[in-house]
Amino acid sequence: MSARAIVSVFALVIAVSVPALAQTPGATVPRVWEALTTANFDIQDHAARPGVPAGQGIVEGNEIPYKPGAIAKKQENARKRETDDPEAKCFLLGVPRTMYAPFPFQIVYSPAYMAIFSEYAHTTRSVFMNSEHPPGLIEWFMGDSRGRWEGDTLVVDVRHFTDTTWFDRAGNYHSADLHVVERYSLMTPDHIRYEATIEDPNVYSRPWKIALTLYRRKEPNVRVLEYECYAYAQEEAVRRGELGPK
Repeated sequence: MSARAIVSVFALVIAVSVPALAQTPGATVPRVWEALTTANFDIQDHAARPGVPAGQGIVEGNEIPYKPGAIAKKQENARKRETDDPEAKCFLLGVPRTMYAPFPFQIVYSPAYMAIFSEYAHTTRSVFMNSEHPPGLIEWFMGDSRGRWEGDTLVVDVRHFTDTTWFDRAGNYHSADLHVVERYSLMTPDHIRYEATIEDPNVYSRPWKIALTLYRRKEPNVRVLEYECYAYAQEEAVRRGELGPK
Protein backbone atom coordinates (compact mmCIF):
# COMPACT_ATOMS: atom_id res chain seq x y z
CA MET A 1 0.00 0.00 0.00
CA SER A 2 1.35 3.44 -0.89
CA ALA A 3 1.99 6.10 1.77
CA ARG A 4 -0.87 8.16 0.32
CA ALA A 5 -3.25 5.21 0.57
CA ILE A 6 -2.23 4.51 4.17
CA VAL A 7 -2.83 8.13 5.11
CA SER A 8 -6.22 8.03 3.42
CA VAL A 9 -7.24 4.90 5.33
CA PHE A 10 -6.17 6.41 8.65
CA ALA A 11 -7.98 9.65 7.92
CA LEU A 12 -11.09 7.73 6.85
CA VAL A 13 -11.26 5.95 10.17
CA ILE A 14 -10.49 8.80 12.58
CA ALA A 15 -12.57 11.51 10.94
CA VAL A 16 -15.62 12.93 12.64
CA SER A 17 -17.74 11.69 9.77
CA VAL A 18 -16.76 9.78 6.68
CA PRO A 19 -18.66 8.66 3.60
CA ALA A 20 -20.68 5.56 4.39
CA LEU A 21 -19.76 3.51 1.35
CA ALA A 22 -22.57 1.03 1.85
CA GLN A 23 -25.24 3.67 2.45
CA THR A 24 -27.00 6.34 0.48
CA PRO A 25 -24.60 8.80 -1.18
CA GLY A 26 -24.00 11.71 1.16
CA ALA A 27 -24.78 9.74 4.32
CA THR A 28 -22.15 9.83 7.05
CA VAL A 29 -21.00 7.65 9.92
CA PRO A 30 -19.74 9.45 13.05
CA ARG A 31 -16.47 8.36 14.61
CA VAL A 32 -16.37 8.87 18.38
CA TRP A 33 -13.35 7.68 20.38
CA GLU A 34 -12.64 7.16 24.06
CA ALA A 35 -9.93 5.67 26.27
CA LEU A 36 -11.05 2.93 28.66
CA THR A 37 -8.50 3.29 31.45
CA THR A 38 -8.38 4.66 35.00
CA ALA A 39 -5.38 6.82 34.08
CA ASN A 40 -7.22 10.06 34.80
CA PHE A 41 -7.15 9.02 38.47
CA ASP A 42 -3.51 7.89 38.37
CA ILE A 43 -1.31 7.12 35.35
CA GLN A 44 0.62 4.56 37.43
CA ASP A 45 -0.61 1.28 38.92
CA HIS A 46 -2.94 2.05 41.82
CA ALA A 47 -5.15 0.27 44.32
CA ALA A 48 -8.81 1.06 44.81
CA ARG A 49 -9.86 3.63 47.38
CA PRO A 50 -13.15 5.45 48.00
CA GLY A 51 -14.29 6.95 44.71
CA VAL A 52 -11.28 5.58 42.79
CA PRO A 53 -11.31 2.22 40.98
CA ALA A 54 -8.16 0.10 40.98
CA GLY A 55 -6.22 0.36 37.77
CA GLN A 56 -3.20 -0.74 35.82
CA GLY A 57 -1.01 2.17 34.85
CA ILE A 58 -0.20 3.43 31.38
CA VAL A 59 3.42 4.41 32.19
CA GLU A 60 6.08 2.25 30.59
CA GLY A 61 7.77 0.31 33.39
CA ASN A 62 5.33 1.97 35.85
CA GLU A 63 8.08 4.46 36.80
CA ILE A 64 8.02 8.24 36.46
CA PRO A 65 11.65 9.42 36.73
CA TYR A 66 11.18 12.47 38.95
CA LYS A 67 14.33 14.33 39.91
CA PRO A 68 15.08 14.09 43.66
CA GLY A 69 13.96 17.65 44.25
CA ALA A 70 10.75 17.28 42.23
CA ILE A 71 9.02 14.34 43.89
CA ALA A 72 8.03 16.43 46.94
CA LYS A 73 5.79 18.64 44.81
CA LYS A 74 4.05 15.58 43.38
CA GLN A 75 3.36 14.38 46.91
CA GLU A 76 2.05 17.80 47.93
CA ASN A 77 -0.19 17.87 44.85
CA ALA A 78 -1.60 14.48 45.82
CA ARG A 79 -2.47 15.74 49.31
CA LYS A 80 -4.26 18.78 47.87
CA ARG A 81 -5.81 17.08 44.86
CA GLU A 82 -9.42 17.75 45.91
CA THR A 83 -8.89 21.50 45.44
CA ASP A 84 -5.66 21.92 43.44
CA ASP A 85 -6.15 19.46 40.60
CA PRO A 86 -6.73 21.65 37.51
CA GLU A 87 -9.64 19.38 36.60
CA ALA A 88 -11.33 20.39 39.89
CA LYS A 89 -10.97 24.01 38.75
CA CYS A 90 -12.39 23.22 35.30
CA PHE A 91 -9.18 24.18 33.56
CA LEU A 92 -8.40 22.58 30.20
CA LEU A 93 -6.71 19.23 30.87
CA GLY A 94 -3.71 19.63 28.58
CA VAL A 95 -1.80 17.00 26.62
CA PRO A 96 -1.71 14.06 27.00
CA ARG A 97 -4.38 14.02 29.73
CA THR A 98 -7.14 15.09 27.35
CA MET A 99 -6.58 11.88 25.37
CA TYR A 100 -7.26 9.50 28.30
CA ALA A 101 -9.70 11.55 30.37
CA PRO A 102 -13.10 9.78 30.67
CA PHE A 103 -14.74 11.89 27.98
CA PRO A 104 -15.38 10.90 24.35
CA PHE A 105 -13.94 12.96 21.52
CA GLN A 106 -14.09 13.31 17.77
CA ILE A 107 -11.35 14.06 15.25
CA VAL A 108 -11.70 16.16 12.10
CA TYR A 109 -8.94 15.65 9.55
CA SER A 110 -7.70 17.43 6.43
CA PRO A 111 -4.23 17.30 4.85
CA ALA A 112 -3.29 20.66 6.44
CA TYR A 113 -5.14 20.63 9.75
CA MET A 114 -6.61 18.31 12.37
CA ALA A 115 -9.01 19.26 15.18
CA ILE A 116 -9.84 17.14 18.22
CA PHE A 117 -13.15 18.01 19.91
CA SER A 118 -13.58 16.69 23.45
CA GLU A 119 -16.79 16.49 25.44
CA TYR A 120 -14.95 18.04 28.41
CA ALA A 121 -15.61 21.79 28.64
CA HIS A 122 -15.85 22.16 24.84
CA THR A 123 -12.11 21.51 24.49
CA THR A 124 -10.86 22.07 20.95
CA ARG A 125 -7.35 20.93 20.20
CA SER A 126 -5.69 22.08 16.96
CA VAL A 127 -3.00 20.04 15.20
CA PHE A 128 -1.30 21.83 12.31
CA MET A 129 0.20 19.45 9.76
CA ASN A 130 3.70 19.72 8.26
CA SER A 131 4.54 23.06 9.86
CA GLU A 132 6.90 24.43 12.50
CA HIS A 133 6.20 25.60 16.04
CA PRO A 134 5.99 29.39 16.35
CA PRO A 135 9.06 31.00 17.93
CA GLY A 136 9.17 32.57 21.34
CA LEU A 137 8.10 31.71 24.87
CA ILE A 138 4.40 30.89 24.59
CA GLU A 139 2.26 29.20 27.24
CA TRP A 140 -0.95 27.40 26.25
CA PHE A 141 -3.00 24.92 28.25
CA MET A 142 -3.11 22.54 25.28
CA GLY A 143 0.34 23.40 23.98
CA ASP A 144 1.11 23.92 20.29
CA SER A 145 0.66 20.74 18.23
CA ARG A 146 2.43 20.09 14.91
CA GLY A 147 1.70 16.84 13.07
CA ARG A 148 3.37 14.75 10.39
CA TRP A 149 3.01 11.26 8.95
CA GLU A 150 5.65 8.57 9.39
CA GLY A 151 4.35 5.79 7.18
CA ASP A 152 0.99 4.77 8.66
CA THR A 153 1.61 6.52 12.01
CA LEU A 154 0.54 10.05 12.83
CA VAL A 155 3.24 11.79 14.89
CA VAL A 156 2.33 14.96 16.80
CA ASP A 157 5.01 17.15 18.40
CA VAL A 158 3.62 19.34 21.21
CA ARG A 159 5.44 22.26 22.87
CA HIS A 160 4.69 25.68 24.41
CA PHE A 161 2.81 24.53 27.51
CA THR A 162 1.69 26.27 30.65
CA ASP A 163 2.75 24.62 33.92
CA THR A 164 -0.86 24.71 35.15
CA THR A 165 -2.03 21.25 34.04
CA TRP A 166 -1.43 17.85 35.68
CA PHE A 167 -1.29 14.37 34.19
CA ASP A 168 -3.86 12.92 36.63
CA ARG A 169 -5.67 13.32 39.94
CA ALA A 170 -2.70 11.76 41.74
CA GLY A 171 -0.73 14.99 41.33
CA ASN A 172 1.75 13.96 38.63
CA TYR A 173 2.84 17.23 37.08
CA HIS A 174 5.23 19.03 34.72
CA SER A 175 6.74 22.46 34.12
CA ALA A 176 6.21 24.88 31.23
CA ASP A 177 9.17 23.19 29.49
CA LEU A 178 7.15 20.04 28.88
CA HIS A 179 7.68 18.43 25.47
CA VAL A 180 5.33 15.67 24.30
CA VAL A 181 5.65 13.55 21.16
CA GLU A 182 2.48 11.56 20.41
CA ARG A 183 2.15 8.60 18.06
CA TYR A 184 -1.24 7.44 16.73
CA SER A 185 -1.12 4.04 15.00
CA LEU A 186 -4.21 2.45 13.48
CA MET A 187 -4.55 -1.12 14.79
CA THR A 188 -8.02 -1.95 13.41
CA PRO A 189 -10.88 0.23 12.16
CA ASP A 190 -12.03 0.39 15.79
CA HIS A 191 -8.73 0.70 17.68
CA ILE A 192 -5.90 3.25 17.70
CA ARG A 193 -2.64 2.65 19.54
CA TYR A 194 -1.76 5.85 21.36
CA GLU A 195 1.74 6.49 22.67
CA ALA A 196 3.30 9.64 24.09
CA THR A 197 6.93 10.29 24.99
CA ILE A 198 7.23 12.90 27.74
CA GLU A 199 10.28 15.06 28.35
CA ASP A 200 10.78 17.86 30.87
CA PRO A 201 14.35 18.44 32.11
CA ASN A 202 13.10 20.64 34.94
CA VAL A 203 11.13 17.80 36.53
CA TYR A 204 12.37 14.44 35.17
CA SER A 205 15.79 12.87 34.92
CA ARG A 206 15.02 11.31 31.52
CA PRO A 207 12.21 11.03 28.96
CA TRP A 208 9.46 8.50 29.71
CA LYS A 209 6.51 7.05 27.83
CA ILE A 210 2.84 6.22 28.22
CA ALA A 211 0.78 3.92 25.99
CA LEU A 212 -2.88 2.94 25.75
CA THR A 213 -5.61 2.02 23.30
CA LEU A 214 -8.29 4.38 22.00
CA TYR A 215 -11.58 2.62 21.25
CA ARG A 216 -14.24 3.62 18.76
CA ARG A 217 -17.66 3.86 20.36
CA LYS A 218 -20.10 1.55 18.57
CA GLU A 219 -23.45 2.49 20.09
CA PRO A 220 -26.17 3.50 17.60
CA ASN A 221 -26.34 7.28 17.09
CA VAL A 222 -23.33 7.87 19.35
CA ARG A 223 -22.12 11.47 19.45
CA VAL A 224 -20.17 13.87 21.61
CA LEU A 225 -22.44 15.64 24.09
CA GLU A 226 -21.65 18.43 26.60
CA TYR A 227 -19.89 18.54 29.94
CA GLU A 228 -20.35 22.10 31.22
CA CYS A 229 -17.65 21.97 33.86
CA TYR A 230 -17.69 25.65 34.79
CA ALA A 231 -21.42 25.66 35.47
CA TYR A 232 -21.15 22.55 37.64
CA ALA A 233 -18.19 24.00 39.56
CA GLN A 234 -20.11 27.19 40.27
CA GLU A 235 -23.11 25.22 41.51
CA GLU A 236 -20.83 23.25 43.83
CA ALA A 237 -19.18 26.44 45.12
CA VAL A 238 -22.65 27.88 45.90
CA ARG A 239 -23.58 24.68 47.69
CA ARG A 240 -20.46 24.93 49.84
CA GLY A 241 -21.19 28.56 50.63
CA GLU A 242 -18.14 29.87 48.79
CA LEU A 243 -20.26 31.89 46.34
CA GLY A 244 -23.65 33.53 46.62
CA PRO A 245 -26.38 32.36 44.23
CA LYS A 246 -26.57 34.20 40.93
